[in-house]
Amino acid sequence: MKFARFTVDSAPHTGILEGDTIREIKGDPFTNWTYTGNVFLSSQVKFLAPLEPNQIVGIGANYVAKVEEIPEELPAIPVFFFKPVSSVIGPEEDIIIPEGIEQVKFESELAIVIGREAKNVPESEVLDYVFGYTVGNDVTAPQFFRQDGHWTIGKAFDTFTPLGPVIETELDPFAIKVEARLNGTEKQNSATDLMIIPIRKMISYLSSVMTLKPGDVILTGSPLGAEMVQAGDVIECEIKEIGTLKNTFVTARESASVV
Repeated sequence: MKFARFTVDSAPHTGILEGDTIREIKGDPFTNWTYTGNVFLSSQVKFLAPLEPNQIVGIGANYVAKVEEIPEELPAIPVFFFKPVSSVIGPEEDIIIPEGIEQVKFESELAIVIGREAKNVPESEVLDYVFGYTVGNDVTAPQFFRQDGHWTIGKAFDTFTPLGPVIETELDPFAIKVEARLNGTEKQNSATDLMIIPIRKMISYLSSVMTLKPGDVILTGSPLGAEMVQAGDVIECEIKEIGTLKNTFVTARESASVV
């Protein structure tokens, strides 16, 4: 199923996307929900980020160019970071480049949505705790990175975590490709078997450190090919089985003038 959040006449709704229509639901998508009977055309709604995350965890530098480059010995402590939930936006919303800099970096990623509370979960069982998957763009301002590895500020700005367009619950995360097009030109296109820290190990490790809860989002890393971009550029992050997450970069000044 493809779970979506959307607005109609500014009123928020949740539903299941089926072809060109959305069947509205009520209740908690993670536990218990029912259809309301209302149906909307997808062309007549505004899609929002498909969830309001509980927390967002990302992993850094997690792809290689080819399988042969995956290290035989994986790092004992993977490089993880947090992103604030205030950075989340949905499809077609503007990504605001912070005042004082001219460029930021896009990073197309597979985003995992946790559906059950998970603590100390073995690798063999982690997928039982996954609700579904969406597309993420881990927008980054590297200019704010510190030499000691402090990444938080560079990834924390408002609008720096586009998610969407839906959460796909019926997906094989090991049989997809993570893609990105910048102004229509392909920049990223990699299968998930090029991850250094694979999905099962990633979730199991995180659950050994913290209790993962429904609504937590894990950004699984971005393939090679991400680039610096500037105002006016249009980025399309895509996983074909989920959909396309399209956003436009604007300056903080442009954003303020719209308001």
